[in-house]
Amino acid sequence: MTAHPRRAGRLRHRLALPLLAAAGLLLTTACGPEDPGFAMQKDLAQAAPAATPAPGAPGTPGAPGAPGTPGATPAAGGTAPAAPATPKALPAGVPYDVTPLLRPSHKYLGAALPDVPATMDALPGYRDAIGKQPNVLEFYAHWKGGFDTAGARRIHDAGALPFMAWEPHDRSLASIAAGDTDDYVRGVAKAVAKFNLPIAVSIAHEMNGDWYPWGRQAATPEDFVAAWCHVHDLFDQAGATNVIWVWSPNITDPAPNTRLEPYYPGDTYVDWAGMTGYFTKTGPKTFDALYGPTMAEIRGFSQKPFFISETASEQGKRQHADIDQLFSGLEAHDDIVGFVWFNIVKRADWRVEAVPDTLAAFKQRVSDPRYGFDIRNP
Repeated sequence: MTAHPRRAGRLRHRLALPLLAAAGLLLTTACGPEDPGFAMQKDLAQAAPAATPAPGAPGTPGAPGAPGTPGATPAAGGTAPAAPATPKALPAGVPYDVTPLLRPSHKYLGAALPDVPATMDALPGYRDAIGKQPNVLEFYAHWKGGFDTAGARRIHDAGALPFMAWEPHDRSLASIAAGDTDDYVRGVAKAVAKFNLPIAVSIAHEMNGDWYPWGRQAATPEDFVAAWCHVHDLFDQAGATNVIWVWSPNITDPAPNTRLEPYYPGDTYVDWAGMTGYFTKTGPKTFDALYGPTMAEIRGFSQKPFFISETASEQGKRQHADIDQLFSGLEAHDDIVGFVWFNIVKRADWRVEAVPDTLAAFKQRVSDPRYGFDIRNP
């Protein structure tokens, strides 16, 4: 697959850059939908980073009998995932090219789990419950601190793509665009470049809503685009070509009078068109009603692949039907490359394993081989 000209240019530029060391602490939080499907945020203390289990340790990918490894026994009614292959070794100084990950032949199976990546304790239970290893793990980072290289590596070592939703709670988009946080952004960009493994990044997600401090009530579309492009350019300058850039508005249903095109930074600055949209008791009940208007609007100005950045189903009588709607919709659209299930208790219990009937439906659908693949050898 041929890289986009701009991405190819960044790769050539990075080949001439030295790898720069950076370290820091990333403050993570658990985001979640606020009725009727919004996301809000508050600071959470981060636990000390957990040690990465040694290859072959019990309960880790590659361990004898562990789910997703040769010889493992699939959970009843589920399909054991394939074992992550040994990552490809890159010669020193060669930047990671994420191009093969942008339009994969299979769909990403993602999750947002409690306290990831400070600790990976929630992953084994979730993996065992759904019968398959997620290959995207989303986490939420404040616009302060450093890049959690160890945490991102823990996600990658688990066979998943780290997906950082980067949230400027304490800085306005206008100040970011003006360069007020450039020293901080450069530090993160250099650390991401040194990480040199694939990572997805979204900046100021759900910017078309009014429930975040960077939303439409606080910033103009021009502020958002200027901030996004400025940060993206700083990453390019640092040689961070290993980023998949996920532009991630909320679905238009809660914000029908806010057009999305003015918020779009342009195809050269975006890899995936993300969408946040939850099935709730009072909201749309079909995939097409939930996501269709947003997808149609985006297709008016971009042909980038879609990625459902956050979704889940509110517990109730329709939850089983919501699962069927989600997966049937995913399977009907080849231009949707995957999704993230928000499996965290926040304002509601969104855990798929909390209701046996829901879990059974989810487990049956993700057993389809089209969901999940080894991101380390795509």
